[in-house]
Amino acid sequence: MNPYLNPKEEEVMKILWKIKKGFVKEIIAEMPKPHPPYTSVSTLVRRLEERNIVGHDAFGKTHRYYAILTEQDYTKQTFFKFFKDYFQGSHEKMVSFFVKEQNTDIKELENILEEIKKKEKE
Repeated sequence: MNPYLNPKEEEVMKILWKIKKGFVKEIIAEMPKPHPPYTSVSTLVRRLEERNIVGHDAFGKTHRYYAILTEQDYTKQTFFKFFKDYFQGSHEKMVSFFVKEQNTDIKELENILEEIKKKEKE
């Protein structure tokens, strides 16, 4: 399963994670106005289903969709891809970036160090 989602697919998934299960019209109702066409959202959901990211329960010719890919798994996979692509998998480069670019507070860094020390003891 390739979990990469384009922005529109991610929007649909965020809605499904929020509402748990929904028909296309319910997904559309959660989207900001102006709502996209029914056929566009239906196509997006079916593409996600083809990739085994979304499943459905059938009610005659109507389908109620639900997420197969969990939000936690998507977040984890997306973050690690980002981490590998932009920081070459280096924790040092990542922390250095946040220190330089985001003016990370020393207390936050101390808390991170404490978490690392706890993890090492396990």
